[in-house]
Amino acid sequence: MVKETLYTLEGIYREDFKISGFRFGHGDDSACIVGSLRGNEYQQTYICSQLIKELKTLEDRGQIASNKSILVIPCLNQYATNIDRRFWPFDDSDINRKFPGHISGDTTQQIAAEIMEIIKGYTYGIQLTSFYMPGKFVPHVRMMETGYQNTSLANLFGLPFVVVRKPKPMDTTTLNYNWQMGGTSAFSLYTHCSDYIDDVAAKQAVASILRFLTRMGIIKYNNHSGYIAEVINEDDLVPVFSGTSGFYKRLREPGQAVCRGEVLGEIIDAYSGEVINQVVSPTEGMIFFAYTEPTVMEDAVVYKVIRRLHE
Repeated sequence: MVKETLYTLEGIYREDFKISGFRFGHGDDSACIVGSLRGNEYQQTYICSQLIKELKTLEDRGQIASNKSILVIPCLNQYATNIDRRFWPFDDSDINRKFPGHISGDTTQQIAAEIMEIIKGYTYGIQLTSFYMPGKFVPHVRMMETGYQNTSLANLFGLPFVVVRKPKPMDTTTLNYNWQMGGTSAFSLYTHCSDYIDDVAAKQAVASILRFLTRMGIIKYNNHSGYIAEVINEDDLVPVFSGTSGFYKRLREPGQAVCRGEVLGEIIDAYSGEVINQVVSPTEGMIFFAYTEPTVMEDAVVYKVIRRLHE
């Protein structure tokens, strides 16, 4: 294992900002794993730390394939992490909306450009990321529908679901999209959470990455074969709305089966404590995403449900 500094920004009133990378093996740029781009993605950084530990052991045992190289970048935004902020603390910008970056642009554009230059030549790219809404997911791999996506490869992670998303204009500035457009087979990996550590989910994520690297012939590793993934389109997920604002009480979790008309949550008046609305499932299926914040806005998406085929 070789630890190196990939990018340095000189600090004026505090220590220098540095992005570190951990390299394993030698030869072709085979796989790159990128962790947190946002400051509250603690789970994503933690997953990378556990992956680094496993890869170090495999390398010491000679289990990295010859002429294969792996790069792991645990965190691109530790300034925000250190002060418990989600976005870049100086201008509140999202690094994952700055790719492919610009070397003469603002700070986050420069970071994106420098990192993109380092990672753009890898055969496979895996990003550990979070959703724009706070909540829990069923573990899955997500891909942009760019014409370069390959759901068969995404199946090799052995997670329960592969989600294909049609990119919107704002998605064209994300790491996943630009990785794909540059010729890298790119995958976004989602686990249960982001802003706290779930060790069970982290182990599942590490196992899925090691499983993929094994099936791609990059490492030699034996583990459980995982799931045969179901491929779904994001547009086919049924949104469930809050209806009104107030305190939010979640009654169901991701992975649970639900029936049409079943009460999934309650909206409670902030002052009287009365239940002012019930969140009801519009379909039979399985919960894919569940909103987790204590308060909710009017008509916000609080669940996404995978509809049963006969519905």
